[in-house]
Amino acid sequence: LVLVPTFCAKACIRTILASHSRAGSTDFPLPASRKPIYTLPLSVDSLCALPAMTKLVLSTGNVMSAGPSIIRKSGSATRSNLELVNSLRDNFTAARQDYAVHAPRTNANGSARANANANGNGSSSRSATPPQTPVDVWTERDGKALYIPRINWHAAGLRDESNQYEITVKLFLLPGTPVAERERYAREALALVGKELGIQTIDLLVVSFPGMSFEGDCEWEADKINAQQGNLEEELATWKVFEELHRQGIAKRLGVSEFGSEKLGAFIKRTTVPPVVDQINLRNCCNVPPPLKQLAEEEGVELNVHVDCTDILPRGTLRELLSHGPQGAGVLADPAHNGAGLEGEIVPQWVVRYMAFVRDRGVIENKGYFAGAALVET
Repeated sequence: LVLVPTFCAKACIRTILASHSRAGSTDFPLPASRKPIYTLPLSVDSLCALPAMTKLVLSTGNVMSAGPSIIRKSGSATRSNLELVNSLRDNFTAARQDYAVHAPRTNANGSARANANANGNGSSSRSATPPQTPVDVWTERDGKALYIPRINWHAAGLRDESNQYEITVKLFLLPGTPVAERERYAREALALVGKELGIQTIDLLVVSFPGMSFEGDCEWEADKINAQQGNLEEELATWKVFEELHRQGIAKRLGVSEFGSEKLGAFIKRTTVPPVVDQINLRNCCNVPPPLKQLAEEEGVELNVHVDCTDILPRGTLRELLSHGPQGAGVLADPAHNGAGLEGEIVPQWVVRYMAFVRDRGVIENKGYFAGAALVET
């Protein structure tokens, strides 16, 4: 069973029910044309065993839309959790403004006018305050999934042929989600990236496991603490999914994040396709631990410094983004707003970040995020 959320407006209810009734596939839904990297088959029996839930797919769009960005040094980059949250909020606001024209208002003399009013020279201007566009107008339900905001897939894709780019993807597996579901999360995330960029192959796929960090008063302490974090058996079981992607030619190279010397050494010994990249966060340390540096040299692992957070999208942050609060999208139900919106417990599952580097110019043309979550009926 799939929970079909309802909003107050009768038109919205009809829209959602109509979309739901058309959903006959048990594949993860991706509306429209572009061929994804792959889809994930789900059996009817497995769906019936799950609690009633709605799949939420959040997206930022291209955060480089103002123009390609010259690659900056790692230390000057914005922490990716802030970039993700701010970019999601901006994209929600932009969608509410863009689709406001489809939600006409009626003035005193009975005529309808759009939220975006034309000025004296015929151009339109946007209000600094997001218009009260009905949620069903700027979001899209497709089968079991609700896209927030709706995505114009016809505008997706890169400017040039895919071989002109280096595609880097980082998948964040979020805390508290079942290990058995990680393959499904990975396939959902990569299918969306493939559809957004119009690609079939990823040059580098980095996996961020939950519960890992690289923090301490010095590099030696950070390396020691890191050895006790995470769950090696679960990480190895999950890694088999990514090894298969590599064998299929979907991911040319694989990487991990926040693996110290002991953790990385034990991991490499038990993998068929070892990681060739290890991203570590040195914001609380000054240097790479010598044991990790030596191991990386011996095993041919490239060490990269990053500023990402493992728990990139906590539950509270996601609920705030979708709430009726001052900076919320107004998607969730709120008694103060006549109970309109989605009801249930929100469970963030994964976040994926994608970047398309133009090989011969050293710039990022396209960068963005997708986030997957479940809204579970309580």
